[in-house]
Amino acid sequence: MNNQKQQKPTLTGQRFKTRKRDEKERFDPTQFQESIVQGLNQTGTDLEAVAKFLDASGAKLDYRRYAETLFDILVAGGMLAPGGTLSDDMTRTEFCLFTAQEDLETMQAYAQVFNKLIRRYKYLEKGFEEEIKKLLLFLKGFTESERNKLAMLTGILLANGNISASILNSLFNENLVKEGVSAAFAVKLFKSWINEKDINSVAASLRKVGMDNRLMELFPANKRSCEHFSKYFTDAGLKELSDFARNQQSIGARKELQKELQEQMSRGDPQKEIIAFTREEMKKASLSEQAMIGIIWTSVMSSVEWNKKEELVTEQAIKHLKQYSPLLKAFTSQGLSELSLLLKIQEYCYDNIHFMKAFQKIVVLLYKADVLSEEAILKWYTEAHVAKGKSVFLEQMKKFVEWLKNAEEESESDEEEAD
Repeated sequence: MNNQKQQKPTLTGQRFKTRKRDEKERFDPTQFQESIVQGLNQTGTDLEAVAKFLDASGAKLDYRRYAETLFDILVAGGMLAPGGTLSDDMTRTEFCLFTAQEDLETMQAYAQVFNKLIRRYKYLEKGFEEEIKKLLLFLKGFTESERNKLAMLTGILLANGNISASILNSLFNENLVKEGVSAAFAVKLFKSWINEKDINSVAASLRKVGMDNRLMELFPANKRSCEHFSKYFTDAGLKELSDFARNQQSIGARKELQKELQEQMSRGDPQKEIIAFTREEMKKASLSEQAMIGIIWTSVMSSVEWNKKEELVTEQAIKHLKQYSPLLKAFTSQGLSELSLLLKIQEYCYDNIHFMKAFQKIVVLLYKADVLSEEAILKWYTEAHVAKGKSVFLEQMKKFVEWLKNAEEESESDEEEAD
């Protein structure tokens, strides 16, 4: 028993010693920095030689532990203190991103250095992304030229998939936004990103991480409008980006409007009130009647729990749509709106299998309720339909269309006799 008690402090002491040693090494990157700086000073501006030096050094130096130091040196020439200033007490190098030429070609060459390094040492991926996030938070500590170079490099890295668009979160920092640093940085970043890829690729990357609806946050709250965003980026030569943001805001507004309409219908609000509200919102969002009828149709069809049985759902749909035909009629004053509604009905019945047999009955109901005209139905039948379920729906409508044509011919004949 006594022996065991004597051994325990010895073992604990040894472990504690090891931890202290590790801790000291971990936070003492001086030697590591000296080695990297010396190597960069020898290779100079030859970026091919820099890439080779970094590749070889990874086998000798502890990149895993000193990833932040490594990236600080490659970007700024030395270790960065909080805020973005260079630490004074260590050797620096003049051969880094911040001292390079401020042009796209040079930044592309630097992006290649980072790309090769991370491909070679995959474990640096996460550390590199964290470094970029940190650098974006330090933007105020850098000169305008340094910010421009970092913005161009970041755009290229985003285009190449070296980092995720989630790093843009750092640009929404209140102090950076307030002083206009974020918006100015974003201009350079998006220009180089779009230059490498195109706006569709940029949009896809932003959507993937939920950044597509957050670009307005690059501006202070009092300037966070579609008009200000559009003017700022269009004047900077990024009309594609301002169009994308406008479109995203429009999509967001439509979703909100649809949600609100559904809630009004579920509450059973009077249709006069719903119509007045919808007209006001349509005006505010500058929506066309064709766009509006699509939103209304989706809201009407989403405001109810549908029966799962095909034979019962048609009856339920007819009753429900009869109730909301005044609302649909209020937003089909144009032939194009009627066609838009017909296409929405076609797509809905095709996408919701229980409604496949209900298509003709829905169209006939809306014809009788003066929501759809015979001209719109005939145009849809002959040329304006889409491919979804085309053969099934055209077959369903065949007899009714023939009846419409005969009625039209009889009407023309009666008019001629009257003349």
